Amino acid sequence: MSRPLPSHGLLDRVFRILFPGVMFLLLNGCASVSYYSQLASGQLQLLRAREPVTKVIADPSHDASLRAHLTQSQKARAFASEQLHLPDNQSYRLYADIGRPYVVWNVFATPEFSLTPQNHCFPIAGCVAYRGYYSQSAARGAAAIQRLQGMDVAIGGVEAYSTLGWFNDPILNSMMGWGDERLATLIFHELAHQRFYVKDDTEFNESFATFVEQQGTRQWRAFRGLPPDTDVRLKQRDQFIELVLETRSRLEKLYARSLPAEQMRERKAAAFEQFRRAYRLMRDSQWAGDKRYDAWVNMPLNNARLLPFGLYDQWVPAFAALFRQVGGDWVRFYAEVERLGELPLAERKVALRILADTNS
Repeated sequence: MSRPLPSHGLLDRVFRILFPGVMFLLLNGCASVSYYSQLASGQLQLLRAREPVTKVIADPSHDASLRAHLTQSQKARAFASEQLHLPDNQSYRLYADIGRPYVVWNVFATPEFSLTPQNHCFPIAGCVAYRGYYSQSAARGAAAIQRLQGMDVAIGGVEAYSTLGWFNDPILNSMMGWGDERLATLIFHELAHQRFYVKDDTEFNESFATFVEQQGTRQWRAFRGLPPDTDVRLKQRDQFIELVLETRSRLEKLYARSLPAEQMRERKAAAFEQFRRAYRLMRDSQWAGDKRYDAWVNMPLNNARLLPFGLYDQWVPAFAALFRQVGGDWVRFYAEVERLGELPLAERKVALRILADTNS
């Protein structure tokens, strides 16, 4: 049951006392004033746009399908805290219409002959493999500058993100194109980030949240008396990701060689064409010609476009094994996840590999 909102936490305690991390970076010259200013103003716009989901549902002037979708979302939100032991706060009990299809646009960049991302470090999230912009034109401008410097660049629109518990995150209009279950999975995923997050380890954080999302969805379906999801589209997604990861592996081996730049470019282009041929063969022979990934595959490919793949599921088998070890007890599971997160990075990866091997 939702609790009353004190002015959305007094605008989340006056923007968490004027977003101190941003101010710190601005004053210390760690990045451009314009970039961090747009982060602060974009987040403030989002906070101001929020209103209680219960208010939107009760208002007949809102679209009926929106109200029905939000009604279902609140059942999943309650399940997240009551059954999955995820944070019980006002996140995803608020709604915000920000008037655009994406909340931010992320810019990824790598060197021409490397799959190592250009990392950016922030006071809350730590170091991540992208920069986010609340304006698509700003993202395009930043990408253009990177290209002029010889980098491989990609831009990706993001429908939602987590502030890791700093603020009460709302359900956004950019999330409303999804079905009820997909919206529920996102709520589970983002609340998992609030539950636990390790700075500077994207693979750990995203794999943990993805496992919570997947296991949570299985339990959410069972709770509603639905059978396990056997959607063929999920299997196709996994096959597609595997194909992308194989291409990444092939490119990593290529970039480790000492070859002249022109020869490296030719072989890089050949690797991407090999990927396209393999995809089309799989699509036509195994998917009955389903073309849902055609647009992505047919766009110009580069290293940066491959970066997001693998980040979200690399350690999912390890977390699945850990969940089984604790007998499916969420409280014990989170305690063990926290223990892993406290290990030094190298030790953490070893522990995760051992867990993943027990799951194979």
